[in-house]
Amino acid sequence: MTDQTTAEATAASIPPGGRQRAFTEFWHYYSMNTGAVIGLVVFSALVLVAIFAPLVAPHSPDEQFRDALLTPPAWQEGGRSMFLLGTDAVGRDMLSRLIFGARFSLFIGLVVVVFSLTSGIILGVLAGYFRGWVDTLIMRVMDVILAFPSLLLALVLVAILGPGLFNAMLAIALVLQPHFARLTRAAVMAEKNPEYVISAKVAGASHLRLMVKTILPNCMAPLIVQATLSFSNAILEAAALGFLGVGAQPPTPEWGTMLATAREFILRAPWVVTFPGLAILITVLAINLIGDGLRDAFDPKLKRS
Repeated sequence: MTDQTTAEATAASIPPGGRQRAFTEFWHYYSMNTGAVIGLVVFSALVLVAIFAPLVAPHSPDEQFRDALLTPPAWQEGGRSMFLLGTDAVGRDMLSRLIFGARFSLFIGLVVVVFSLTSGIILGVLAGYFRGWVDTLIMRVMDVILAFPSLLLALVLVAILGPGLFNAMLAIALVLQPHFARLTRAAVMAEKNPEYVISAKVAGASHLRLMVKTILPNCMAPLIVQATLSFSNAILEAAALGFLGVGAQPPTPEWGTMLATAREFILRAPWVVTFPGLAILITVLAINLIGDGLRDAFDPKLKRS
């Protein structure tokens, strides 16, 4: 126990300069990927817009202007300057709904990733550390979940739980969970037998301490990359469920729900489906670019000298 305490004290006394050098090295490799930097800038702008939506949006997302139904964008004939991106079928400002919709989409991605990441790490650590029947049971359940198409399984779960934003997020999290569980299991198995783990065992560390304090911190790099990519998948899945009418329900300004309510006007007023679709496209593309940059920065094999 004395050796273990000494090791912990040594780890806790790492000078801040070491962390700063590690961050500097990380940013060096990350910034070499121009697309990743652009994705980070775009995503940061989206986060700021979502946080300050009440200050940025020109109108309330639910305010209806009955004298401006399906008004085209300001630069088209018949457009009005007070509705920069036009209005929808009931006279709501498209720009305001897109800005507030960023809140819902980013919130969905965050909640889904936190839930699926947490539960996936717990199951993956248990499977990779104990092996045997625990590993077999957990992995076979994950294999069953992965055997179904993700959107179809999410639809079935939402049909069982009932339509709604919370149930949609729960269903998407359950669908994405196996990816984190399998990745964590593989990382734990690779980190289970090095000398530092054996030393901790000899020092008397408990199973829980070995899993949480010793092994798991060395498995986080690939999980962070997977979490970034799953964030974009969660937004896409939520948009798909909203489009199918089982996700967020109207008048919630969620981008997929906006597409669903506007699909009958795709020929008469193409802007009501174009702008929500572009918002989803830009957000998912930015997050995927960030994921590529994180992969390059974390994986030593991909680092360029």
